Amino acid sequence: MRQIEQSGSKPHNTAKSKLAIKQLEIKIFNYGRQEMADTIIKIDLDKSPYEHDNIHNRWHPDIPIVATVNPGDDFIVECMDWTGGQIKNDDSAADVRDVVLEQVHFLSGPIGVNGAKPGDLLEVDILDIGAFQNSLWGFNGFFSKNNGGGFLTEHFPDAHKSIWDIEGMFTRSRHVPGVNFAGLIHPGLIGCLPSRDELNKWNTREEKLFNTDPDRTPPLAALPNEYCAHMGRMKGDAREVAASEGARTVPPREHGGNCDIKDLSRGSKVYFPVYVDGGGLSVGDLHFSQGDGEITFCGAIEMAGWIHMRANIIKDGMAKYGIKNPIFKPSPITPAYNDHLIFEGISVDEDGEQHYLDVHIAYRQACLNAIEYLKKFGYSGAQAYAILGTAPCQGHISGVVDIPNACATLWLPTQIFDFDISPNSAGPVKQDLGSGSVCIAPDL
Repeated sequence: MRQIEQSGSKPHNTAKSKLAIKQLEIKIFNYGRQEMADTIIKIDLDKSPYEHDNIHNRWHPDIPIVATVNPGDDFIVECMDWTGGQIKNDDSAADVRDVVLEQVHFLSGPIGVNGAKPGDLLEVDILDIGAFQNSLWGFNGFFSKNNGGGFLTEHFPDAHKSIWDIEGMFTRSRHVPGVNFAGLIHPGLIGCLPSRDELNKWNTREEKLFNTDPDRTPPLAALPNEYCAHMGRMKGDAREVAASEGARTVPPREHGGNCDIKDLSRGSKVYFPVYVDGGGLSVGDLHFSQGDGEITFCGAIEMAGWIHMRANIIKDGMAKYGIKNPIFKPSPITPAYNDHLIFEGISVDEDGEQHYLDVHIAYRQACLNAIEYLKKFGYSGAQAYAILGTAPCQGHISGVVDIPNACATLWLPTQIFDFDISPNSAGPVKQDLGSGSVCIAPDL
């Protein structure tokens, strides 16, 4: 922009001229995006997702295709955050406490790829991802136990929220001081429409699980629910029927879905099973950054933004490669954090009860051990939990054969902190982290 600033006969240092330069920068940015590919799905953040007919929040084979591309085309898709704008950039967690989970997740699509048929593989390249220039922030939160809960809901039963500012490729939070890290931006949710048979299979098995303990809080499964269902361009009786049987977008399934794989970033490639003509590719739930497991559930650093993709077809790829679930090649771009503290957990729960090779419990223990460690440096438990959910932490299954204990590990990058967190003979130094704290909203 130096040439623009020097183009006049005298320098322009007024607020008005600086604003004009900034507006021009945004125009140039958007022009570059338009030049590299067409934006086939556009959204308006000032409008409700229900005012968009190119968005849906259920999986069903009859949801109409809203855009079509040819194999080899690259294209841009704009996405709302997964809650459809329910969470605000403020210092209250009331919106996280009161979030309507029947709405989520909002997905842009479905997108058809000409020539894709059931049994094929849809080869999707993730070329680039970014936040909107007028929305350079994201949120992380823990849901109330009474409204969805989370991985550590017994330890953090109330709703919490932290806001993270996006500063280029880095992020900081006024609610979690002392950390600054590079984002590995990725879609938390991406997949293709199911066939009728797939949908029936999902609904049958999830209902069976739910019925084993129907009064559990949080519930064992999110069953079909027409309340708040958004079925894209479906209308009339067909829409009502589909809404009553459409699968919720909460879990991952054979088609992909809400897998929350942080390495599906720029340069990654995914091979999706195709169940319906055209594939019906949908995407949303964009994350600026996330730790493995997305253990806070209200996410990673959740954001609205855009994703640049390319689609190709491998004919009969499901049978050729024995594909049941998607496979992917990870992004070649990863934050260069090469120093970690690795926290171990085993399948012995907080009460000392032994479990048999339970990886879920082992990973929970690894996370709880990391939280207790960070509290020694001045963080609250909620701040430490937010760090593990948002920073590029790695989760590993280290052993599942040494009865009775599974072993899981959480790899915490030390370089994300503004201070040294390594153990030493002098002991931990409690930091002055200022007045920042994770927002909390107890149940009413």
